[in-house]
Amino acid sequence: MRHRHGYRKLGRTSAHRKALLKNLAIALIEYGKIETGVFKAKELQSYIEKLITAARSGDLNAHRYVFAYLQDKGATKKLVAEIAPKYASRNGGYTRIQRTRLRKGDASQMAIIEFV
Repeated sequence: MRHRHGYRKLGRTSAHRKALLKNLAIALIEYGKIETGVFKAKELQSYIEKLITAARSGDLNAHRYVFAYLQDKGATKKLVAEIAPKYASRNGGYTRIQRTRLRKGDASQMAIIEFV
């Protein structure tokens, strides 16, 4: 049972899950909106909102914190310099998830995750 468990395993090892979330976060920062599975989107929402909250200060420690998670200079710079300042006065809720369609191959529920 997974009652009160903190996160979804997504059928992956911890290293694979960490890499998946990192790559999804980089794609979301780069494009502003991506389509993925609902459960991946829900996990990504938690992951990216913590990064935005940390990046809002915009100082060196914010850059280091975000870079430690993303390992991508371009995405880190864009998040800290462009995206996070837009949410300076907002207390959470930086992303939106909209369910879109059933995927043709396996009928999995898809969703679009985007910045508000």
